[in-house]
Formats: sequence, structure tokens, C-alpha cells
Amino acid sequence: MAPSKKKHASNQACVIPGGFTVLPVQFNSDSVAQHKLYVKEHKVRSDRSSHRPMDRTLFVLNIPPYCSEDVAKQMFSQFGSVQSVELMDHPGSSAQDSEPKMSKFFRPAAKQGFKVGYVVFENSSSIAAAKSHPHNVPLVVCTEKCRVKTGTQKWIQQYTESFIRTDNLQKIVDSFMEGYDKRKKETVIRKNKRKELMNFYTWQHRNTQKEHIAELRKKFEEDKQKIALLRVQRKFKPY
Repeated sequence: MAPSKKKHASNQACVIPGGFTVLPVQFNSDSVAQHKLYVKEHKVRSDRSSHRPMDRTLFVLNIPPYCSEDVAKQMFSQFGSVQSVELMDHPGSSAQDSEPKMSKFFRPAAKQGFKVGYVVFENSSSIAAAKSHPHNVPLVVCTEKCRVKTGTQKWIQQYTESFIRTDNLQKIVDSFMEGYDKRKKETVIRKNKRKELMNFYTWQHRNTQKEHIAELRKKFEEDKQKIALLRVQRKFKPY
């Protein structure tokens, strides 16, 4: 008997309008309920971030709150080596290109909820592998290799991590201030160079104007001498 069309279709990737491929996700191997991720190749011309190469970056929607960057990296590594994972509340440009990386002690508390993500692979072939993943093979979040803490275990971990060691905090503050002083110094140097260039261009413009005026005066005097000579020779006809 020939396989049914429905069964055959389940072995293929599920692509919905908008070009997104649907990736089913379940929490562990025993889970019955599934969650859906929507992925597509990242192709945004306005986003020229060096850490989001368009040929190796996968854009992911509907990432559940229990998926951290480490969990997402492990989950997508089945398609190939993952270089980096970035989770955000909304799609858009990242602050990594314009601002220094901030310590967790000074970052605002992360919002709880579903995220969007940018998964950067080592090779572009991993993008094709993710987009062609069969719809009937779910990705697994919690595995033997990558355990995800939930419930009281997660709360205990969060409580333990909330305590701050003063020596670590002092090192981070010193490092931040050192970087701040360096950036401040570079800004002052750039401003001084810009001011020097502006002064040079102003002087150059004034010097060019003086040369132009001198050239006009010289031409005017030459014309006066020609007219005087023509008058003497009685060949001057103004009309």
C-alpha cells in the first residue's frame, strides 16, 4: 500500500506563509505536549551587525521563557556548531556593536516571557539543515546532556545566585571604570582632531578666497591697462 499523503507530508519541513519553518519542541522525551518555534534565515539589509552574518544567522520566534541562551545553543547544535545565541524581547538591532557588554549586576532585570532569538552558526549549511528539519521530529529542550531546572530547583538556583560577592563586584566595577576612562579619552582625542581639521579647513577656505580676490584684482588692472591703450590708439568702441 502506498503511504498516505498526510504521512509523507509529516516527514517534510513545514513552511508557513512568511517563509517561516515550523519546528516542534517538547520539554523532554516523555512530554506529550509540544511547542512551536518559527525560524527563517536572517536577511535584513538594515542590520549590518558584524555578529549577525546574514548567511549564517537563523531568526527564531516564539522561544519559551524556560529556554536560556545556553539551552537554545544546545538545542540548535544538532544542525551544526553554534557560534552564538542572542535572545531579545523584540526583533531589532543589538547594543553589542555600539555599547560595551554590561555586567549582569548592572543590567536591568530580564523580562519574563516569550523571546525572539538570533542563532549564529559556524557554517552556512546549518541554516539549510534547520529549514529542512522534518516536522514530525521535535526538538527536545531538557536532555541528559543539558538539564533544565524548573519549579523549586529553579527558584533555589535564582536565590543562591542573588547573593553578590563584594570582591567580584569590585573587580567588575574597576574594569568598567577603566573601560569608561579609555572611551572618554578616545572621545576627547577625536573631538580635538575634528576641531583641528575644522580650523584647517576654515584657514584653507579663507586663503582660497584671498587668492581668488587677488586674481580678480589682477585681471581688473590688466583690463584697465588694455582699455587705456585702446583709447590712446583711438580704437576703443564701448557701444
